[in-house]
Amino acid sequence: MEHIDAVVIGGGQSGLAAAGALRELGLSPVVLDASNGPGGSWPHFYDSLTLFSPARFSALPGLPLGGDPDRYPRRDEVVDYLARYAQRLDVDIRTRTRVEAVVAADSGFAIRTTDGLSLTTAGIVAATGAFANPLRPDLPGQDGFTGEVLHVADYRSPKPYAGKRIVVVGGGNSAVQVGHELAEVAHVTLASRHPIRFLPQLRDGKDIHHWLTSTGFDHLPLEWLIHFVGGTLVMDTGQYQDALTTGHLERKPMFTALDGDTVVWADGTREIVDVVLLATGYRPSLDCLRPLGALTPDGMPLHSGGISITHPGLVFLGLEFQRSFASNTLRGVARDAAYVIPPLAAHVRKAPVAAGL
Repeated sequence: MEHIDAVVIGGGQSGLAAAGALRELGLSPVVLDASNGPGGSWPHFYDSLTLFSPARFSALPGLPLGGDPDRYPRRDEVVDYLARYAQRLDVDIRTRTRVEAVVAADSGFAIRTTDGLSLTTAGIVAATGAFANPLRPDLPGQDGFTGEVLHVADYRSPKPYAGKRIVVVGGGNSAVQVGHELAEVAHVTLASRHPIRFLPQLRDGKDIHHWLTSTGFDHLPLEWLIHFVGGTLVMDTGQYQDALTTGHLERKPMFTALDGDTVVWADGTREIVDVVLLATGYRPSLDCLRPLGALTPDGMPLHSGGISITHPGLVFLGLEFQRSFASNTLRGVARDAAYVIPPLAAHVRKAPVAAGL
C-alpha cells in the first residue's frame, strides 16, 4: 500500500491551490481527481459562463491570467488557465481517479479509489467542490409533470430550448445569467421565493471587486457578514435589471405546484410549461468521507474555518463561505489555503510528537 505525505482530493481550483501551498511548505502531495484532466468542474459548466470578477482579481498565486486585467474571463479561458497552473506546479496529479472511501488508519487515513488503488496518508485536503452534488428540491407534483425538469448543472447552451416556455427556479447569479441567455430564444420566467436583489457591478467607474479587495471586505468573518449581507445578491452591470424592467425577462413568486403540463402559480393561475430549470445551487460533494464520520447526517463537513473538528489531519477547501465572502472563488481560495495548509503540514510532520505530546 502506497504511503503519501498528503493527499488532495479534487483537482479544481481549490485542489490546485492546496497542492501549491503544500509544495511551498516542502511537502510532496498527490492530487486525486475523477475528471479527465485538471480543472475540476470548470469544463462542465454551461458554455457561456462568465466570471463576475475581472481577470486581475481571479488568479491563483504565482500565475496571472494575463491579457486585459479588466476583462471578465469566460469558462474556456479559466479551463485553460487551470491546466497551465497544474502543469507549472510540478505535483503528482492523478486524473480519472475517483476516491470511493476514506477510513481511519494507524498512519492517519486509508484511501480507496473506485479503480482499486489503495493509499495511506497522514493528511487529507478535501477539495471536491460541489458541482457533482446539485441540489434538486422535490417540487410538488413533479412526478406527474409531463415537461422536462433539469438542473443548471445539466445545461450547456440555449440552442435546444429555442421557442420553448421555460421557468427557471432560483434567484441567484446562475438563475439570472442563464435565464437572461435563454430569454433570447425562448419565453422565460424566473420563479423565486424573494425578489431579485442586485449588487451593482460598477461603482464610481470601478468594478465592485476593486472595493471588495481594497477595503478588506473579503476578509470580514462570517459572523460579521451576516449583518451586512442578507440573502442572495446578483452581480449586475445593469443589463439584467433592465431586462426585468422592460419585460424581456420576467420574475414571479415561486409556483405552488406542477400539474401535468402546467405550473400552478401562487395566484392560482395555470400555465403550460415545457421546461423547469433548477438553478437551486449545490451541496458539498463529500460522500467519500462518510465512512470516516467527518460529516453531519446530511453530508455537511464538521469544521471550523475549513479545519476538521473530528479528525486531526483533515482539512477542507473551497466550501462556500468557508471563512469569508470569497472562500469558494478563484480570488479567495488561496487565502483559505494559507489558513488551513500550515496546520496540516505541521500535523503531517508530527509536530505534536516532536514537542513531546
